[in-house]
Amino acid sequence: MIVRISDDALALACGADAVAEAFAKKGHEVHRVSSWGMHWLEPLVEVNGVGWGPVTTDRVDEICDGGADDICIGPVAAHPFIARQQRLTFARAGKTRPTSVDDYEVTGGWEAWKRVRTMDPMDVIKEVTESGLRGRGGAGFPAGIKWKTVADAKNPRKYVVVNADEGDSGTFADRMLMEGDPFQLIEGMAIAAYAVGAQTAYIYTRSEYPHAIAKMEEAIRHAAPIISPLHMEVRMGAGAYVCGEETSLLNSLEGKRGEVRAKPPLPALEGFMGCPTVVNNVLTIAAIPHIMAEGGAEEYARLGIDRSKGTMPIQLAGNIKHGGLYEIAFGITLGELVNDIGGGTQSGRPVKATARLGKAGEPCLLHLRFLEDHVLARDRIELPQFQLFGHGARVLLGHVEVARVRGAHHLDQLRGWLGHIRCPLPELIEVAGKILCPGRLSSPAPPDDPARNDLGI
Repeated sequence: MIVRISDDALALACGADAVAEAFAKKGHEVHRVSSWGMHWLEPLVEVNGVGWGPVTTDRVDEICDGGADDICIGPVAAHPFIARQQRLTFARAGKTRPTSVDDYEVTGGWEAWKRVRTMDPMDVIKEVTESGLRGRGGAGFPAGIKWKTVADAKNPRKYVVVNADEGDSGTFADRMLMEGDPFQLIEGMAIAAYAVGAQTAYIYTRSEYPHAIAKMEEAIRHAAPIISPLHMEVRMGAGAYVCGEETSLLNSLEGKRGEVRAKPPLPALEGFMGCPTVVNNVLTIAAIPHIMAEGGAEEYARLGIDRSKGTMPIQLAGNIKHGGLYEIAFGITLGELVNDIGGGTQSGRPVKATARLGKAGEPCLLHLRFLEDHVLARDRIELPQFQLFGHGARVLLGHVEVARVRGAHHLDQLRGWLGHIRCPLPELIEVAGKILCPGRLSSPAPPDDPARNDLGI
């Protein structure tokens, strides 16, 4: 029988290799596929569409004999966590072997690339603009406008750079995409390069992602004849948090110290090596193949709410029962996300705070009852309660002390940089400290307290 087991980094950390080896020793054909995104069930084993998880090596015999009913979840695709999703970016998750060109083509891969090659580049940019796609890295800038700026630039040498420096704690969608569906990212980059007239494309990621780097490099080798003459390569950074900011990333990519550049000039006009550069997040570029497929732009624009179009892969982590990757159209409320999809907290304690990661990554020190009706959106919408979505991660915090420590960590990482993220953190740390130690209400913070640190602005 064919046994499907993920080779995602999280699955490997949970013992997927040992489980796969146990099945192989019994003579079964093992396919290492991408992850479904149900992380609390890893290692997840799938046979003929039916799943078991989490599986350990001592349960392999039972599964082979049709038993292990206590960890059987039934048809994986029908599981409530999967069935309620609207998967576009992660449509192949759990279904294909990551570096198999055949698997990618059979599931619709390269169809958008073939269509785009017959189009005028400006028509490609027009469709991306009409889809309503906005940046998924935190700022939410319209992708089509950025592409047009680069395309209209007079400098003939242009670049596409994908920001895969996924540095916020609780985020893992970029890693999952690179490890699980690297050809989709490559196809999106090729389309972007064709649209703006770029000759070279880079993926900038961090050294903490060895599995993603290996998968991307192998996939690029396989895809080279398909995307020729575009040159594409992976560049690895040292993991500095500030290099998630686009101008710091470009400095690092050029071999310089990762420091924020002054704007203007914008990277779209003077980016990598002083040339016009498209800098987009992994999830932004990965949405392009779906948008540029026949009728894809119209379908994408119909999803979402107000100006927040399309879907967003949400990363659930922290003190939560059902942590994992959940993709759905914008407009879901935080209460639905935490209680209905995430299953509430793992500890059973009430949620004390949530941390949204991305452009505004500070933890929100509010009880969930104040947040449960908040609609999650990419852009500001005309509703009394909404939250900007950042990078799409939601980390549930079950204790105020955790929120205080997280705030101190981010403040330390951002000292001297990125004021729009940094400014709220001292107040968060001080409020959390007052909740934990009421006696500090009228006393000043100690000199070494992170809340007293100079903001550097």
